Amino acid sequence: MYRNTSTPADDNGCGWFHLSPARTPKPGHKGRSSARWVVLGAGFTGLAAARQLAFHYPADEIILIEAQVVGFGASGRNSGFAIDLPHDIGAADYIGPLPTARMNLKLNLRAQGILERLIKEHGIDCQIRPDGKYQAAVEAKGLAVLEAYRSGLEKLDQPYEMIDAQDLPDHLGTSFYKKALYTPGTKLLQPAALAKGLAETLPANVTLYEGTVITSIEQGDRVTLRHDAGEIVADQLLLTNNAFASHFGFLPGRLLPIFTYASMTRPLTAEEQQRLGGKETWGVIPADPFGSTLRRTPDQRLLVRNSFSFNADGRAHQRYLDRAGRQHRDSFERRFPMLSGLPFEYTWGGSMCLSRNHMSHFGSLARNVHGALCCNGLGITRGTVTGTLLANWLAGERDELIDFLLSAEGPNRNPPEPFLSVGVNLNLRWGQHRAGMES
Repeated sequence: MYRNTSTPADDNGCGWFHLSPARTPKPGHKGRSSARWVVLGAGFTGLAAARQLAFHYPADEIILIEAQVVGFGASGRNSGFAIDLPHDIGAADYIGPLPTARMNLKLNLRAQGILERLIKEHGIDCQIRPDGKYQAAVEAKGLAVLEAYRSGLEKLDQPYEMIDAQDLPDHLGTSFYKKALYTPGTKLLQPAALAKGLAETLPANVTLYEGTVITSIEQGDRVTLRHDAGEIVADQLLLTNNAFASHFGFLPGRLLPIFTYASMTRPLTAEEQQRLGGKETWGVIPADPFGSTLRRTPDQRLLVRNSFSFNADGRAHQRYLDRAGRQHRDSFERRFPMLSGLPFEYTWGGSMCLSRNHMSHFGSLARNVHGALCCNGLGITRGTVTGTLLANWLAGERDELIDFLLSAEGPNRNPPEPFLSVGVNLNLRWGQHRAGMES
């Protein structure tokens, strides 16, 4: 038996969640239930896996369990970039080895196709737009990254546009950046609205239980998941809960719950929009991984995301949130002096599941237990496609993408505590310091 050593506890400040269409959460589970398939974690990965299992097994009930409510956790707290291109932050050119990059491109494009089909089919209002993304730099180190990224894109035969400083205000309004590399394939969206919409349009044979915190998992001929109000017995369990999988004893010492933080302004007035200039909507990711991500949303809010912390328990901590809020204000003022003092309406944190070698887990974890875990910062696309393909694999399908995922080495081992927490947080603080003006 594996007892849960930590439970999700996100802060209540996520702008995406509060601004997305309201829905009534499904009731929590009570009593004793039994099912052939149980999926633990209703983020993008779990929603995709449950939906695809329901497609393969229309006569079976699929149980999907969420500890919080859909859209409130990590899936609703990212910056809303459904990225098409390889995004290997461990590679100098963000691309990495070409054979691997080509497969990652196929995975991301498959994910975009899945999401676009579901959004259109079900009329999900998640503000999806084909805006592409800007990767922008101001420091010499960041400018060098853009040149390396350009080289990688040329090797991968992917379109891009390099935009110089004098032209960037026409795109972004701000004259802060010295150069940006624009790629057209990224879709920008409202992540919490997407997660909620996917949950509301699950197939009829998927039963979603929200607010159900699993406290232990017991393995045997079947898998028993217990919580304070009952238990669920599964023939097959799919773990789609990222770093929380390690709290149940799976992939111990291999997953890193890294929190990043964002602040979002109130809507800009018409006069403020004119003062800012540039395009009506856009998204910027930093050349330096420790720099600031930015969004200008369809409802004319500005978002700034930066600052990091390693929260080993996977839970939010107010001291990190307060520190991040101060950094967001500094970052905003540097980029948008024409809007100095514009208040933030929301500030929040959210976790990413990373590994030291930037690898994910896909496949079996133990008898009757399987997982698609550790998206390494690409939760929308990577979660969607790996959840879908995990269900396909369990249904007996094989293709080049499934074979590619199964052949990956998986997350490597971390140093033991307390060295891990101290080392990772020091490294995060040093990375943010070295980012300089990019932060």
